[in-house]
Amino acid sequence: MRQGRSRFKQAAPLLLAPALIVLLGVFLLPMLYILLLSFQDKHEQFTFDNYMLFVKDPYYVQILWRTIKLSLYTVAACFLLGYPVAMYMAQASNKMRGFITFLIIAPHLVSVVIRNFGWVIILGEKGLVNNALLKIGMIDKPIRLMYNELGVVIGLTDSLIVYMILAIATSLYQIDGSLYKAAGILGAGKVRTFFTVVVPLTLPGMLAGSTLVFSLSMSSFVTPALMGGTSVKVLPVIAYEKIMTQLNWQVGAALSFLLLASTVALVTLFTKLVETKRYKEVFSS
Repeated sequence: MRQGRSRFKQAAPLLLAPALIVLLGVFLLPMLYILLLSFQDKHEQFTFDNYMLFVKDPYYVQILWRTIKLSLYTVAACFLLGYPVAMYMAQASNKMRGFITFLIIAPHLVSVVIRNFGWVIILGEKGLVNNALLKIGMIDKPIRLMYNELGVVIGLTDSLIVYMILAIATSLYQIDGSLYKAAGILGAGKVRTFFTVVVPLTLPGMLAGSTLVFSLSMSSFVTPALMGGTSVKVLPVIAYEKIMTQLNWQVGAALSFLLLASTVALVTLFTKLVETKRYKEVFSS
């Protein structure tokens, strides 16, 4: 047995080698090239001017803030809509749990472009929502639900809520049912049990879901481009326009790395704030 384990440990690096080679060739080397490109001007001379745009031009600061703001809105919407679903899944039977999991995953079998066009049909000026509100007399003229920040948040929430639901549900599955009985014996009602037992124990799932949703929202391109139109510009869209439309690879590369750095910094800060001493044992268990 010991010889078999030692042989497996010796062979483990060889098993990882193909994946590491693919990761190096497909991800790390291109990222390093783009990083190098971000410090060059059009004449391939070293410069910091591409990054100084955020200091000289407040337009890019505004775009970055809008990107962060929409991502935070998306996290909040996914949490408020996803937590009740995760709670129901945790209390449902295995058959019902599997059915709900299929329902929330099924939309992702369709392209995100097709889903966004579906939202155009629903939220457009002549869409289903406006037509229904006009017929029942709640509004006098169509309201704008598309090509603004609200439309982008709706599209991102639709695309990313599945990550929040599954992350929180995973934490809820691991809660021992006897804890609910113990809280009841000690005199805690359902509300107090929820806030003193359920919420602390689901913090790892909430953190994981929030991190996934925030990171994917920050880097999302298709949904903001289709649901926001030309009136809602976010950093991934600006970077795409710099590279593909203006052929300014240097500025586009700098914007991409500023987006990456901002995402990593905010996720790290959020993680440190959540993993406080009060809930440290929850994350270490």
